Amino acid sequence: MSSTPINPAATGGRGNGIPRVIVATTALLTFISFWRAAAIVLNDLASSAYYAGGEAEGYIGKTAPWFILAIMLFSYAVRAVYVESCSMFVRGGVYRAVKQSLGGALAKFSVSALMFDYILTGPISGVSAGQYLGGLLSDLSQHAHLSGPFAESTVAGIATIFAIVVTLYFWWENTKGVAESSEKALHIMKLVTVMVVLLIGWCIYTAVLRHSQLPPFPYPRNLHFSPGALGWLAHSSLPHTFGILAIFIALGHSVLAMSGEESLAQVYREIESPKLKNLKKAGLVIFVYSLVFTSLVSFFAVMIIPDDVRQSYLENLIGGLAMSLQGPLIARLIFHGFVVVVGTLILAGAVNTAIVGSNGVLNRVSEDGVLSEWFRQPHPRFGTSYRIINIVVGLQILTIFISRGDVTFLANLYAFGVIWSFAMNGLAVLVLRYTRPGQREFQVPLNFVIRGVQIPVGLGLITLTLFLIAVVNLFTKPVATMAGGVFSVILYIVFTVSERRARNRGVAHVEMDQFNLELEGELSPEAVGARPGNILVPVSNHFNLYHLGNVLDRIKPGRRDVVLLHVRLLRRSASGENELDADQLFGSIEQHLFSQALSMAEKRGKSIRLAVVAANDLWDGILRAATALQSSTIVIGRSAKENTEEQAREIGEAWEKLPDPKPQFNLEIHLPNGDKIYKVLGPHAPNLTANEVNLLHRLWLRFSESLAREELHHHDVVHFALEEVQKEIEEGHEDEVVNRLRNHLVSNQSKRKSKV
Repeated sequence: MSSTPINPAATGGRGNGIPRVIVATTALLTFISFWRAAAIVLNDLASSAYYAGGEAEGYIGKTAPWFILAIMLFSYAVRAVYVESCSMFVRGGVYRAVKQSLGGALAKFSVSALMFDYILTGPISGVSAGQYLGGLLSDLSQHAHLSGPFAESTVAGIATIFAIVVTLYFWWENTKGVAESSEKALHIMKLVTVMVVLLIGWCIYTAVLRHSQLPPFPYPRNLHFSPGALGWLAHSSLPHTFGILAIFIALGHSVLAMSGEESLAQVYREIESPKLKNLKKAGLVIFVYSLVFTSLVSFFAVMIIPDDVRQSYLENLIGGLAMSLQGPLIARLIFHGFVVVVGTLILAGAVNTAIVGSNGVLNRVSEDGVLSEWFRQPHPRFGTSYRIINIVVGLQILTIFISRGDVTFLANLYAFGVIWSFAMNGLAVLVLRYTRPGQREFQVPLNFVIRGVQIPVGLGLITLTLFLIAVVNLFTKPVATMAGGVFSVILYIVFTVSERRARNRGVAHVEMDQFNLELEGELSPEAVGARPGNILVPVSNHFNLYHLGNVLDRIKPGRRDVVLLHVRLLRRSASGENELDADQLFGSIEQHLFSQALSMAEKRGKSIRLAVVAANDLWDGILRAATALQSSTIVIGRSAKENTEEQAREIGEAWEKLPDPKPQFNLEIHLPNGDKIYKVLGPHAPNLTANEVNLLHRLWLRFSESLAREELHHHDVVHFALEEVQKEIEEGHEDEVVNRLRNHLVSNQSKRKSKV
């Protein structure tokens, strides 16, 4: 406890000397369409099409496409499990579902497997993109007669360097807090769609022309396991004696094709209403797209690429397919380049998703007290949970170094986290059917009721299948089993020790104030204790509170109220639950932040009100809070990751997305050196310079002479000029207008620079 006495009236207390913090339990969320949600998931899921088919064939032979197809069909059933989980508003995906159904111990194991999945998603995606790049450079070098085919070690080296560079790039973007965009994901998927349509059309033409045959049917006798496919079962007769075991081994080597399903649970809360209906639509889009793309790539590769050539393209399957199509070499090289560009975009996006997902999961675990809040301490400049990001990226780069650009090695490891996270989620939802019975908005089909007891046959079969594949993989992937097991055990120990230490420390924090948390469903001036027309000061980092100091220095007591707002950003892995608990929104980080703010207010003898809200978009959350509190002015500090004009543009775009009627706000952007930039959010009269006023007056004088009989005002000239511009745009001359405006801006900037 701070030893400084606190005036409860000054800080919104209730007479007990403890300042009051209003915690709004309803999150201020921005919603996206099911198309955008599907695009986000597909940016993760569709990346597996670039490596899953080749990896499966390397282990089980030419029947691999049939098992990839089987896994893609099975993925729709697995997705149904996630839809049921989401329909119960289970927050945090696998971790929260397992914790609510099976307890903390298994929850920590499941999140360990999930983290193993995420940490390997980045390396396998980055290395795979590097393999495609290396393959393209090799083909171009041969076409230009500069060299022969690159050696495997050369391609692996290119893949390693490329993966590290991409990982470091997204490390810096996430450290700065640059948010991923659903718009960007949608654009990438449009580009991927163009590539897929061209690829399928060209492949069909080639297959028909060459009378290509389908791959061997998936009978056990057609399975040809490679030396490393059986692992600890290599010297056993079981796979050859029991055909069903051979089938499950083959499925285990194909399971990578449905990696990325966890992303669906992460984007659920962001989907617009009607949520469940749109979630199902997104799931259907994801299923059809991934089924067509991933499975057809595998089929066409076996049908079109000659057997002896295909073995050198297993880690670069679509690139090999592009170079084996019917047509001129130059056309195939161009298409190969297009495939690599698209692949780099989608695989690089998966690298970013891995970092974002890991950060979200570990933040969620930290919020539950399993990890100490040391991990969530904000970056001094950017305010992000940089320690978690650093740890995750460090492990990813170490994994890339160990793999030496070998996708097969990474795929083996990756399969461990993928299948076990699916299996644990299936088991959790199955248990919740009995521990939390009752009607659900959605249930996995095939449910029967016998003597009043529900028998979830469909859910049980899905969960059983997942566990059978997971158990078989334990024996057939020894490296993955040992690495995944060791990683999971170590992370489980870290979670357990950290949780016990946090529990032993209790809730007391030395040199920090204690706060009285009051839950409110909605923010309002009455709940916070502030009058309409207040000044809203969003804060996120106790290292940067200079803008709060500026506001406190200038206000006069009793004139206007100051509301200090902290927006807890809901990262993608922390979404899904209907309501948030107070301790999920207010921890030691918020306590430290508000303690610093209170200290500043006390030194100046000024009063402040304190509030915390949750949102999945920072600017939208701030504006919605300002609307709810009837604030007149919003005061923010300068962003550490972008200039003030870009910052103002982003908050202006967020204002445009607010529901009508949109309130007008005064926006102040304070700089650390004391300078301030003033903006108005909403329609307002422009601030005209002397040059613009003089130009307007000259035009008015000139038109007044020609229109002597008419009553002409200055505003008439402005209105006429604006209507003329609008007319040009409506007549199809928008590009010309934009070019003239651009030239005008460039000319003005040059004049200003010359004066300086």
